[in-house]
Amino acid sequence: MYRPPATGPALPLGAVACLMGAMTLTGLYVGLSKQLLLAFPLFVLAGLRFAIAALAMLPWLRAPRPVERLGGRDRVVLFLGSFLGNFLFTLCMLGGVQAAGALAAGVAMASIPAAVALLSWAVLGETLQRRTLLAIACAMAGMGLLALGRGTEAQAGAGAPLWAYALLMGAVLCEAAYVVIGKHLGPRLGVRQLAARINLWGLVLMAPLALWQAQQLDFAPGAVRVLDWAWLVFYALAASMVSVWLWLKGLERVPASRAGVFTVLLPLTSAAVAVLWLGEPAGPLHAVALGLALLGVWLATRPSA
Repeated sequence: MYRPPATGPALPLGAVACLMGAMTLTGLYVGLSKQLLLAFPLFVLAGLRFAIAALAMLPWLRAPRPVERLGGRDRVVLFLGSFLGNFLFTLCMLGGVQAAGALAAGVAMASIPAAVALLSWAVLGETLQRRTLLAIACAMAGMGLLALGRGTEAQAGAGAPLWAYALLMGAVLCEAAYVVIGKHLGPRLGVRQLAARINLWGLVLMAPLALWQAQQLDFAPGAVRVLDWAWLVFYALAASMVSVWLWLKGLERVPASRAGVFTVLLPLTSAAVAVLWLGEPAGPLHAVALGLALLGVWLATRPSA
C-alpha cells in the first residue's frame, strides 16, 4: 500500500511567523527603496541608512558571551563581508532599483538562495546538487526574459538599460558572499555582533561618498517630507536589524533546510509593492519571469530526499 513520504514534524507557528515576517519585510524595503530614491540621492540614502542602523545597533556590539579574538585573516574576511554584503550590495541594489524598478529587483532577489549554494560550493566545498543547477538556470532565465523584453518596454517609455539588470545580479552575488562569510565568522562572533561590525564598516566605506553627495540635498525644514524621513528610519532598521532578528529567531526552532522556502515571500512582496503601491507596469513577461524566479527558490531550498 502506498504511503506518502514523511514531511517532518509540524513547524512551530511562532517560528513560522518570524520567518515569514523577515522575508516579507525584506521584500517590502526592497520595493520601498525606489520611493526613497525620489527623496534622497543614492549615496546619501545609503549613508543615512548605515548611520541610523549603527546608532540602533550599538547594544549589539556588547557581546553576551566571551568573543573569540579574530586573527589577521579573519579581520580581512570581516572587511570583505562588509565591502561586498553592505557597501557594494547597497550600491548595486539601489542603482538597479532606480533604473530597472522594484519588480525587476524582486525577480533578481529571488535568485539569492541559488547564488548562496553556488558560492558555498566554490568557497566552502559544499555539495552542489543537480536541482541547485536547475535553480540557477531558472534565475538566469527569469532575468534574461526581463532584459530581452526591455526593447518592447522601451517603445512604451519604460525600458531599462542592460547595466541595470547587471547591477541587480551583482547585488545578488554580493548578498550571497555576505551569507557565505557569515557562515565562516558567525559562530565566532555571534550573529548580532557580526551584523553590527559589518554595518559599521559599511558606514565607514559609504561616508565619503555620502558626504560628497550631501551637497545636492537641501536639509532645510520642509525640503524633505516628514513621511520620507520616517520611511528612511523604517528602511534602515528593517534592513539592518529587524529582518535579521526575525530570521535568526525563526531559525532557532526551524531547520535551515526547511526555512529557506520562506524566501519565496521576498519576490512576491517586492512585486506587490512595485505593482500595487508604486504603479509599475506589469505584463505577461513579468509574470513568466517571476514564475521562473519562484521555481528557482523552490528548487534551491527544497530539502533533499
